[in-house]
Amino acid sequence: RTQWFDWGIMEIKKVCVGSLEENCYIVTRNNQTIIIDPGDEAQNIINACTNKNVVGVLITHHHFDHIGALKEIEKHFNIKEGYCPNIGFEIIKNPGHSKDSVSYYFKEEKVLFCGDFIFQNSIGRTDLETGNDKEMIESLKMISKYPDDLVLYPCLLYTSPSPRD
Repeated sequence: RTQWFDWGIMEIKKVCVGSLEENCYIVTRNNQTIIIDPGDEAQNIINACTNKNVVGVLITHHHFDHIGALKEIEKHFNIKEGYCPNIGFEIIKNPGHSKDSVSYYFKEEKVLFCGDFIFQNSIGRTDLETGNDKEMIESLKMISKYPDDLVLYPCLLYTSPSPRD
């Protein structure tokens, strides 16, 4: 399943992949495209990037359902994780769900790609390896300082983009 969102200068394509139906995002801004959380089904992600100038791939954390297709994506597009020239976003460290959890904040569009950190009306699990309740609480306090009309793009199917509550 693929779903499109258009934020003016930013185009967001959601591709649902894998057994956990994780959301992989194809984000195009200024004619450059990045892939966020290629969890599985590399060929579906590659197909979703047809006619796109893919310049990088970002991972919100390194659980299997977020990196399952990473190596194939890197090889196909000749890109490396974390390198995204001139896209313009802030990396926010938000441990709690995992030690390496990060979100990607696009200030101009007020868009946050947040992996499994936070969802509409919920937060990510902290009972998995490297999860931590205290770190999650601190991360939630920190993210509360961002705009109230921030639009969240989490990586699970049962959530949908909408302003946070």
